[in-house]
Amino acid sequence: MLTVFAALVPVFLLIVLGFGLRRSIMQQDPMWVGVENLVYYVLFPALLIDTLARANLKSVPIAGVGGALLLAVIVMSLLCLALKPILARTIGLSGPSFTSLFQGATRWQTFVALSVAGNLWGEIGITLSSVAMVAMIPLLNILAVWVLAHYASPQKMAWPTLLKTIAKNPLIWACIIGLAINVAGLPMPRPAHEFLDALGRCSLALGLLVVGAGLHLEGLHKPGAAALITIVLKLAVMPAIAISLGMAFGLSGTSLAVVACAASVPAASNAYVLARQMSGDAPMLAQVLTIQTALAVLTMPVFIAFAEQQ
Repeated sequence: MLTVFAALVPVFLLIVLGFGLRRSIMQQDPMWVGVENLVYYVLFPALLIDTLARANLKSVPIAGVGGALLLAVIVMSLLCLALKPILARTIGLSGPSFTSLFQGATRWQTFVALSVAGNLWGEIGITLSSVAMVAMIPLLNILAVWVLAHYASPQKMAWPTLLKTIAKNPLIWACIIGLAINVAGLPMPRPAHEFLDALGRCSLALGLLVVGAGLHLEGLHKPGAAALITIVLKLAVMPAIAISLGMAFGLSGTSLAVVACAASVPAASNAYVLARQMSGDAPMLAQVLTIQTALAVLTMPVFIAFAEQQ
């Protein structure tokens, strides 16, 4: 577990640095919006394309890792939907607050997962994390937009608009392009690889700085019941579900540990942006993301170390 914790330290130091930069020498919002757009639309897709295009997918348990995480997302989504009427009666959970609970419990911080997997397991960790992305990113984006459109938006989003929103996601397209190149057996020209690799290496550090810049300390001393439930669902229940499903799929060692890593990371910071755009409870989600990020440095090593020993 000490090895896992040591791999997490540089990841969370970058997050802390981003938090500090946002409040010192880079206080202007437009600067961080520009960095976030650069990472989201250029650098991170380049990493996905290059990794998936060159990955030896025959050497990793694609069905086991992808299937376990895909089913974990579905199980957690169904659990959140089942909890909604109960929480509405007991703590007065509103529709917008439920969307933040849903996003906070199901979505994952890909930058953190990739960084930890790369630090711990090198190229095989990145490859398995790419499989996780293919399994989780399209489904999570569809579910998040649907839940927000159904429970938070003043006007229900029409299906064509919903599908158009999902189709614009650059991460989905990056996964499709990378997999298509891999499956077709197309050679990656050296200049193209070096270009994408250079962009990709920038993405993780900048992505983690953006995560830190987006953290909010306001209200951390008084988290509401819905926020606390969301934190428990994401940091404890979600990894327990994913590890159980992974073991059911016959995974062990590094493969199961990557499943644990992908499931135990904090929720994605871009969930906050989506909440703001689609009338979700953005302040609650900002609170959830900040507390999850602070606690994940303690909870992630437990689940990853347990999974790696199986």
